[in-house]
Amino acid sequence: MSWLLLSVGSALLLGFYDSLKKTALRDNAVMPVLFGGVAASALVWIPFAAWSAVSPGSLPHAFFDVASIGGREHFLLFLKAALVGTSWWLGYHGLKSLPLSIATPIRATGPMWTIALAVLFFGEAPTPRQWAGVSLILVAFFVFSLVGRREGIHFHRDKGVFLMIGATVTGAVSALYDKYLLQTIGIAPSAVQAWFTIDLALLLVPAVILSRRGPDPQPFRWHWAIPVIGFTLLAADILYFAAISQPDALISLISPVRRSSVIVSFLLGIFLFRERHRYSKGLCVLGIIAGVLLLA
Repeated sequence: MSWLLLSVGSALLLGFYDSLKKTALRDNAVMPVLFGGVAASALVWIPFAAWSAVSPGSLPHAFFDVASIGGREHFLLFLKAALVGTSWWLGYHGLKSLPLSIATPIRATGPMWTIALAVLFFGEAPTPRQWAGVSLILVAFFVFSLVGRREGIHFHRDKGVFLMIGATVTGAVSALYDKYLLQTIGIAPSAVQAWFTIDLALLLVPAVILSRRGPDPQPFRWHWAIPVIGFTLLAADILYFAAISQPDALISLISPVRRSSVIVSFLLGIFLFRERHRYSKGLCVLGIIAGVLLLA
């Protein structure tokens, strides 16, 4: 399969991934849902980690080859698990309280925050085209806030909006940290994916227990979408890494295609969850996507 079709497939799965999270979170406790999705992914990775240690040559695909790493690398990946866990905790709470057609476009502004952090901490200088992209995203975001008011969501004081922004910013920090882990430290992508997922599942165990023993725990009910969340994200990543591994693949096109997953999430929010103001939100989503394309 061509790298472009693989990238499109990955974007579609990411769009469904957001929809599955929204489905599982409806009238449900956040922490058990988050843990269930992560644990499902971890249960997939654990056998491959053992398989890689015993007979790596017999693995079905190089993506599942979990390279052996040392104690320092495990510590660095544990820090990544804590960072991703924070981002997902914020994102799950934000997604629970906001319409899908508002929450996912906010998350789609991630590349803008990545550039902002790179300028602030690494002294990088964006090109005029990238500054135009940032400006377009900010304008679309402002217009989005005006549309949100029609649903009683005031961006400057809504808790869900701040949670989604927090999730997006910590996600941007995680992206920069990934660059450090993969390029500076030289950890293989499969090892990063596998070990941080396993570490995150372990890290969430006490968090889930504490959330269930609080003074007013949210009710929890099992939903089929909970494990599918983890499987869908894993499948999206498999297609993504399969795409970028092809010799003729263009990462400058793969990244924007993957970010277009917000279109799938937006459409599912409109048609599956019957969310309102589809045309106004749609124009804002197009503005954000256009800005992201300028950042690429």
